[in-house]
Amino acid sequence: MEQEITSLVAGLGAALTARGWLAATAESCTGGLIACMLTDVPGSSQWYAGGVVAYANRIKEKLLGVPGPLLEKYGAVSRETVLAMAQGTAKRFNVQCAVAVSGVAGPDGGSPEKPVGTVWIGWSVDGLHSAERFFFQGDRLCVKRQSAHAALAGLAGKL
Repeated sequence: MEQEITSLVAGLGAALTARGWLAATAESCTGGLIACMLTDVPGSSQWYAGGVVAYANRIKEKLLGVPGPLLEKYGAVSRETVLAMAQGTAKRFNVQCAVAVSGVAGPDGGSPEKPVGTVWIGWSVDGLHSAERFFFQGDRLCVKRQSAHAALAGLAGKL
C-alpha cells in the first residue's frame, strides 16, 4: 500500500502543480496522517499549504468556522460537518482544494447510527463541495489508513 500511496500523492501533486493550485487538509480521526502522506513526497511544499488536526469540536468551530449549532444537530461525524470543515479549510488557508475527514476509528466510540469504521470525507475543489460516507473495517490504524487513502484518491479524482 505504501507504493500505491506514494504514486497517488505524486500524481495529485503533479495535477495541482499543473493547475497552479494549492491544497490543505482538515483532519479529525486521521490525526494528521493525510498531511504526513502528502509531505512524505519531495516537493510537496510547492502544492501543499498545510493542515490542521481538528480533533475536538471546539477546534472545528474556532479554527475552521464550523457552526456550533451544526455540530450539535448533526454531530462531528456527518456530511454537514465535513462539508463545513472542507469549506472552512479552503477559506482559512486560501487554497483551491481542501479535504476534511471525520469519523469513528475505534475501537470504541461507535453507536448504532455511526458504528466504528464510519468515516465522512468532504472535499472543496475550486468552489465545488462534495462529501461521501465510508464504512471501513479493521483496527484503529486500518481505519485511519483507509480513510487517508480514500481522502487522497477522492481529491485526485476531482482534479
